[in-house]
Amino acid sequence: MTNVDSRPDQNKTKSYSGKVVSIEDVEAAATRIRGEAVLTPLIRHPVLDERTGAHVFIKPESLQRSGSFKFRGAYNCLKQIPEAERANGVVACSSGNHAQGVAASAQLLGMPATIVMPADAPVIKLERTRGYGARVVTYDRENEDREAIAARLCAETDATFVHPFNDPAVIAGQGTVGLELADQAAQNGVVLDDVLACTGGGGLSSGIALALAFKSPETVFHTVEPALFDDYKRSLEAGALLSNSAKSGSICDALLSETPGEIGFSILRQLAGEGVTVSDEEVLDAVAFAFTELKLVVEPGGAAALAAVLCGKLPLKGKNVGLVLTGGNIDPKMLLKALSR
Repeated sequence: MTNVDSRPDQNKTKSYSGKVVSIEDVEAAATRIRGEAVLTPLIRHPVLDERTGAHVFIKPESLQRSGSFKFRGAYNCLKQIPEAERANGVVACSSGNHAQGVAASAQLLGMPATIVMPADAPVIKLERTRGYGARVVTYDRENEDREAIAARLCAETDATFVHPFNDPAVIAGQGTVGLELADQAAQNGVVLDDVLACTGGGGLSSGIALALAFKSPETVFHTVEPALFDDYKRSLEAGALLSNSAKSGSICDALLSETPGEIGFSILRQLAGEGVTVSDEEVLDAVAFAFTELKLVVEPGGAAALAAVLCGKLPLKGKNVGLVLTGGNIDPKMLLKALSR
């Protein structure tokens, strides 16, 4: 893993898998989404500090437009589609948050959107995606290939495919979370020692890590994944892309990517620190904590980083710690399940 001092920063540009994602791309994305994306706050709560012994700063992307950080990357990507091609629409694959981000962005830009979603996605995510005017095509995540379905749909209409995480424009858009984190911490006179974010395909995590590398190089970034879906943690440790054997089986539906995205992995293998995992039980406790103590509604996948901090997965006592609550699109039944524990 590359340390801070040896990170190449000539022209502040880094190439990954033959593609380029630069800090300038992230800054351009911040300008592009301004006025449409919500500038989410950076907040603290004494109960969380007392519970962890750390100074914890929360970035609640659960308050973002469409209910998750996904709007940032989706809007940044769709905004760059040439005007002449927008009438053909966009196609995306998602368990729900990228779906809503793409659907909401397409609605704002007057573009048709078709979203390929697992049939077992939370009902609230299916309904809200349709509510933004998108067409939803469902599939069986155990037996069908969602990207093959998406490719067929794109071929039928000549639509643009918007990958949920393995796309430079999407990564740059998600990286604006990291820009804001670093700037907001600095405005509070704080340098963050560690930042944790829930990690699925790695678009958000790689974007944040890239932004922090240039805006807050002292900060160590950590991925957080469900215990049985830790493809990123294992891949970073092995130095090669590894996959999960299971495709379903965790309540963290937003984090069940089969394998890391190549672009995000090539960024995080240079810029990420130790990765951690959390169990479904720990996540449910974090969802309940967010609701009862922080007064924030967070979905299971969006609460993974909070769960890691609450459970002491890393030695954070006395440190300045940032964490991202990545989404708040929780099924009411799941919220009740968390609160009943």
